[in-house]
Amino acid sequence: MTPHVILIGADKGGVGKTTVSRTLVDYFRHQGHTFRAFDTEEPLGVLKRFCGDETAVVDLTTSDGQMKVFDTLKGFQFTLIDVRAGLLSPTLKILSEIGFFDGVKAGKLKITVLHVIGSTQASFDEIKATAALVEGSKHFLVTNHINDAAYLGLSDEMKGVAAGVIDITKLNELAAEHVDQAGVGFDAFVADENNSAVLRGYVKSWLGRGFRAYDAAKLAQI
Repeated sequence: MTPHVILIGADKGGVGKTTVSRTLVDYFRHQGHTFRAFDTEEPLGVLKRFCGDETAVVDLTTSDGQMKVFDTLKGFQFTLIDVRAGLLSPTLKILSEIGFFDGVKAGKLKITVLHVIGSTQASFDEIKATAALVEGSKHFLVTNHINDAAYLGLSDEMKGVAAGVIDITKLNELAAEHVDQAGVGFDAFVADENNSAVLRGYVKSWLGRGFRAYDAAKLAQI
């Protein structure tokens, strides 16, 4: 079994990366593969709030935190890391320094970077810089419409530096609000028959579209 690390992050904040991470936890649970998730929003963590059973909070800026994550990869098929705003580039540099990209080249592990971008030029400027750090690992751009972002300035040239673009469509605002108030995963909200059937339907359809986007990107490929 080749361990697969999936990093979800951005150097810019406010792009909805934790929403993406929450959908990925649901996705990998449905896949039936062994996985765990890490939340780097120390000390409490937003992902931890919604996906507590699968998620541990860790400080990736310290050697102790890095060892908790990267010294324990072999026990799981997939390790998801929700990288807090501003920490994506430093994390990629850490992986390079400790030789993990060499491990990718040697076929000992896989690394996929899901770069959640915003709709501003500042966010677009991150794309090439991030691509230069992944050293042969898979690199996808993620466009998240949960905050009504339009991505009008995202050129084909920018898209071309990545393996592809994963598009997360907009979730009905009332449904998103109720899931957040419930403090549970999207899938758990759908499964709870005490919730509105209408809102559960919105969430189920939206989550299904996300799952199909992840299938198309072959994220769960072993």
